[in-house]
Amino acid sequence: MRPSARLLDLTRLVSRLGQGHPTGVDRVESAYLAHFLTLPAPVFGLVRSKLGFILLNRQGMVAFQRLVTDQTNLPAAGLLSRLSRVGQPLLARAETAVRRLALTRCRPRNLPQMLRRHLPDGFTYFNTGHANLAPQTLVAIKAGGATQRLFLVHDTIPLDHPEFTRKDTIASFDKKLAAIAAHADAVIHTAHATRSATERHLARHGRTPPGLIAPLGINPLHPNATPPRPHPYFVTLGTIEPRKNHAFLLEIWQAMHRDLPAATIPHLLILGRRGWSNEAVFRRLDTLPFINQTVFEMPNLPDDAVANLLLHARALLFPSLIEGFGLPPIEAASLGTAVIVPPLPIYRETLGNYPVYAGLDDSYSWIQPIIRLSDGKNDREQAGLGARNAVEIPRWDAHFKSVLNFVG
Repeated sequence: MRPSARLLDLTRLVSRLGQGHPTGVDRVESAYLAHFLTLPAPVFGLVRSKLGFILLNRQGMVAFQRLVTDQTNLPAAGLLSRLSRVGQPLLARAETAVRRLALTRCRPRNLPQMLRRHLPDGFTYFNTGHANLAPQTLVAIKAGGATQRLFLVHDTIPLDHPEFTRKDTIASFDKKLAAIAAHADAVIHTAHATRSATERHLARHGRTPPGLIAPLGINPLHPNATPPRPHPYFVTLGTIEPRKNHAFLLEIWQAMHRDLPAATIPHLLILGRRGWSNEAVFRRLDTLPFINQTVFEMPNLPDDAVANLLLHARALLFPSLIEGFGLPPIEAASLGTAVIVPPLPIYRETLGNYPVYAGLDDSYSWIQPIIRLSDGKNDREQAGLGARNAVEIPRWDAHFKSVLNFVG
């Protein structure tokens, strides 16, 4: 029996073209793109642009994947894009690039006809990026021949913790969940913890679609050959936004500068770009006297450089206040690097007893293992923190096996 065709929504990735290496949700959509291109089943990509819909065939998706990987080879914006994306020059260039790769395009009202014309009947639609979730679009996709519409919901942080979300996105995120509740044939959850929260909100919207749990995978990391930094250091990885709690780490380093000789203080490398709604932290990063002495911002590093820094770090410090899945601690564990995190349920589920768990209400519970690990000991057991327990690293192959077996 020939596998059904797949239609992968790429709207999120297009919106991120030219803005640096994919992170978080972008990496998941990118992983689906890469995996579907390795399979023999017919595959197509759908993009919602300002003017309508763009359809990519396999050849166009291969070329699009190169754009995602390269992130620098975007053409100048065409006239249509310049007119429709005034004030959004990167998105204008991205949509120009994708239009040039298109199999065809259509106005929104003609989406069902376009899909029926170019896709085999009975295809499966996958949306993993929290984008392009208007009810009329999902109805049109079914009218165009989709027999299954699957949605990966990463988390419900905008609703459960609105204090960590841009205020202008909270209502729109709830509308997206309402659309999923009404139109999804199935929902992909990445963990038991996130499934519970997501289905509570779906039920609030009147329907809980069938679901499956498929943990996200991580790709093998390939550290570059840069020699290790001579001074002991720790890393934290992720966009500098309130939820990631960089303020907590700055307070720890400030306390160490107050209580310890400067030469004994380990370095903290902040690997990530500045995000949003975090002006107080940005001011501290610009003004604290020990910035660029023991604390260093290192944004926009390539993946191999990040992997190298993770590999040689004494530990990954990840004091995030809430996480949907939390890839950086798993990536660090895959390299054998120690991990210090708060005792969130998602870490208990994904990492078991591997990390050092430390509460965010007690900075000393973080300072103590930091000092022990930096004191010439890069092994957790030698540092008196207990033996490192093995952790099963989730892989994308297992994720896709679960999802595609579910689809049938």
